[in-house]
Amino acid sequence: MTDPEPSHRVGPQPIDALRVRNLTAEDIKSALRAGLSDYLARPLLSSSFGLVFAAGGFFVFASLFYFGQVWMVIPVALGFPLIAPFAAAGLYEMSRRLALDIPFNWRDIYLIVVRQSGKELGWMAFVVLFVFWLWIYQVRLLIALFLGLRPFSSLESFFQIVTSTSEGMLFLGIGTIVGTALACVLFCISVISMPLLLDRQIDFISAMLLSIRTVRDNPSVMLGWGAVIGVLIFMAMVPALLGLIVVLPVLGHTTWHIYRSAIEEISEQNSSEPETS
Repeated sequence: MTDPEPSHRVGPQPIDALRVRNLTAEDIKSALRAGLSDYLARPLLSSSFGLVFAAGGFFVFASLFYFGQVWMVIPVALGFPLIAPFAAAGLYEMSRRLALDIPFNWRDIYLIVVRQSGKELGWMAFVVLFVFWLWIYQVRLLIALFLGLRPFSSLESFFQIVTSTSEGMLFLGIGTIVGTALACVLFCISVISMPLLLDRQIDFISAMLLSIRTVRDNPSVMLGWGAVIGVLIFMAMVPALLGLIVVLPVLGHTTWHIYRSAIEEISEQNSSEPETS
């Protein structure tokens, strides 16, 4: 398959050439409809990304049980959705090609994902994984500070200690605050930057700044979308991660359409305005 490069992907692009639009709840609804349409257009290929993500999560949780680290299951389960944006890179490319009516197959999409490792999106993936590492590190630190060397022989014993002791409740409260803060930071820097880096030639620092600007200019709409992502992914993880096979692809496609609604080129906007004498 051939993939003609759109003009906006040829050559580096300064952040000043892009503008953030004002978004409404209707834009999110339209993006959800478009995301579901993209999923239904190629359900098997879309679901393959959700399957890979779910399989990776299953492997991580199985490893925790195998090595006797059952107390880490809940923190990892809560932090696991943080790396979902990078897992959706192939979904962004699918939505881009569907919108441009560019034919593609499985090899085309997965090859695009592999090629990102040496590009700006690869650096963005490093940022995402670093935030996930911070989440795991702060959980271990808080456990050491508040719960000390208490033995956790099972998930039930960990849950009982956390919910029935003052130290456990303090750990739970502070951990929730810190975790929420990290999730908000990661959402702000990645929600637009991930699809942006796939779509345009721009450095990952500028992409993160533009993503932050999008959330800053549309706080209620974008943070509301972030809450929807968190709730849906967490619910999808409950049935042995199987819900991720469908939920993750739909959210990935939807995020692409939100990006396309949120970001526009200033030159394109100006060229569409009638000239005045």
